[in-house]
Amino acid sequence: MVPQSELDLDLVKSILNEYKIHNADITLRCDATTDDLIDIIEGNRVYIPCIYLLNKIDQISVEELDIIYKVPHCVPISAHHKWNFDNLLEKMWDYLQLLRLYTKPKGQLPDYETPVVLSRSKHTVEDFCNKIHRTIIKEFKYALVWGESVKHQPQKVGKEHVLCDEDVVQIVKKV
Repeated sequence: MVPQSELDLDLVKSILNEYKIHNADITLRCDATTDDLIDIIEGNRVYIPCIYLLNKIDQISVEELDIIYKVPHCVPISAHHKWNFDNLLEKMWDYLQLLRLYTKPKGQLPDYETPVVLSRSKHTVEDFCNKIHRTIIKEFKYALVWGESVKHQPQKVGKEHVLCDEDVVQIVKKV
């Protein structure tokens, strides 16, 4: 149990009594607030990650900018000068837990303009094939992959291979 700054035993008991919970084991794994406990009891809240944008960084000093960079979930930008938009875009991809995967037709350069987007929960070569078209997996022989997910560039992989962000994939079909 983590030490609590707001909740104590009497407060937890009174909150539980309001919801007609009279016999329960409560374990708090963070410094929770009253609202946190009520949200868990009601079970109707879903928390999603957010990014705080701090605009007008062109009007502050470098020392102040260094302090802002240490704030969690925060991206300082200048909309007027279009500063730090790349950092914002990277953080958005990271927080949304999405992967960008690029296709490479045989004998051609990879298509870096239109990535295939997959969630981090479904990111195998089979998921990649199904995202392009359902019938591809039936004709799948193997894939050639370039990127972080493989040791050799390219490497021949099966449909169970787990892909990483910005990998390049070439599908080879059965003849």
